[in-house]
Amino acid sequence: MKLFDVYPLYNITPVKAKGSRLWDKNGEEYLDLYGGHAVISVGHSHPHYVKRLEEQLEQIAFYSNAVKIPQQEELAALLGAISGYTDYQLFLSNSGAEANENALKMASFHTGRKKLIVMKGSFHGRTSLAVAATDNPSIVASMNAVDFIEFIPLNDLEALENAMNEEVAAVMIEGIQGVAGIYTPTAEYLRLVRRLCDANGAVMILDEVQSGYGRSGAFFAHQLSGVKPDIISIAKGMGNGFPVAGTLLSPKFQAKHGLLGTTFGGNYLACAAALAVLEIIREEKLVERAKILGEKLIPELKAIPGVEEVRGTGLMLGIQTPYPAAQIRKMLLSDSKIFTGSASQPNTVRLLPALNVQENELQQFVDGLKKALNKEVRA
Repeated sequence: MKLFDVYPLYNITPVKAKGSRLWDKNGEEYLDLYGGHAVISVGHSHPHYVKRLEEQLEQIAFYSNAVKIPQQEELAALLGAISGYTDYQLFLSNSGAEANENALKMASFHTGRKKLIVMKGSFHGRTSLAVAATDNPSIVASMNAVDFIEFIPLNDLEALENAMNEEVAAVMIEGIQGVAGIYTPTAEYLRLVRRLCDANGAVMILDEVQSGYGRSGAFFAHQLSGVKPDIISIAKGMGNGFPVAGTLLSPKFQAKHGLLGTTFGGNYLACAAALAVLEIIREEKLVERAKILGEKLIPELKAIPGVEEVRGTGLMLGIQTPYPAAQIRKMLLSDSKIFTGSASQPNTVRLLPALNVQENELQQFVDGLKKALNKEVRA
């Protein structure tokens, strides 16, 4: 049997990782400033994270949700305390797509409606309804295509007002659009979403799968705007590489047995990983650190000749240049041994480092980007 060939791969085989560093099978060292799509939030192989998982593995790794798992309640309490959403309810699952499926399902259960408003440029996942709500027709199969989802431009107040009515079940929006190229909803726009959802009996869903867990310099990116959604979806940085996700539900949603379900979600190891991440974030003050590092880094990036725009906040940044991002990323990897990310916007390099990345490592990126852009100018 062969692997189903759907990933374009770098000819690199990492075998060891520590902090923001990777080493391949040949002993070559790389700087990881992408964290596997924003997954590595507290650095590779953090001692506390490793210890937490090892200790749990020695006791019990898995049982289904047919039994009491105290670590789930511990995780919900700590997440509520750190995020500020103490009165919300947590449903645990395995991936961002699943978290979004559950968010959309709960919105429809609650309202009895099915119309959904989402943003152009959105990415919400690859499962059935999540992919239908993703603005990329190339990954939407015929059986995923539906006629009750309307895509509107991000931050277009008039388009939002025109789309909203009493048939809408939910408005779903990313705290910061990641795959699109790091585009942030304005505070004015998010406040209007909140008002219109309230006026029409619709549910406001914030997809914080990529932009959550401190990456923006706030625990959730939408908190920078002061709004409070009805549902929040989380994943990626939540487990630092262990598959874990969650859907946060406001008190307006009533649970009943069988309403949602999962085989693997909230298992012992998943909870150990998620608890370790939150404990590290709290102890090392990584949310505040992401804000400070972003405030220092953004002006430095904007000052680089050839950088047209820097979008984002904290440690979730999109750097736009006149050149194809694929070329810049290739040069960063080959010449400076730095991993970065791409975006739908073809000239945007995405930067999603661990929240405990070191300042000298960010300076290494600044120097590498200058070198790559200077090389492009001379080419």
